[in-house]
Amino acid sequence: MLLIDNSAWARLASPQLGDERREEVAQWIEAGVLASCAPFVLEAGYSARSAADHHRVVSDLIMLPWIDVRPSIARLAIQAQGEMARSGHHRVPPTDLLIAACAHTEGAGVLHYDRDYDLIASHSGLSFRSEWLASAGSI
Repeated sequence: MLLIDNSAWARLASPQLGDERREEVAQWIEAGVLASCAPFVLEAGYSARSAADHHRVVSDLIMLPWIDVRPSIARLAIQAQGEMARSGHHRVPPTDLLIAACAHTEGAGVLHYDRDYDLIASHSGLSFRSEWLASAGSI
């Protein structure tokens, strides 16, 4: 299972993303491999350009397999932020910490286009697969 981050979702339509990778993500969606959670959906909804766009985006995303942000996941994200603060890397978005904590708890990875997930994986106790949508800087 892979949780999707808005950094990847927002770039799926990019012309720089190869058709092969776009098709792979579409297959993951159809197979129920790509999952969602509230922090990601809220972030995607924030990016909507209108009420109609918001409805379309959110309606699509809540149909993906869903990971609930339970209190234990929130505590893991807070703990990870503290661990990262000790190494000077705590200034990552709270949504990224929550998504990473969801992935850690579910034994999942995160599909993203965001260096913050590599920082979280290397500077906290959260263990998850960091899956780049495309090579950093290529989109």
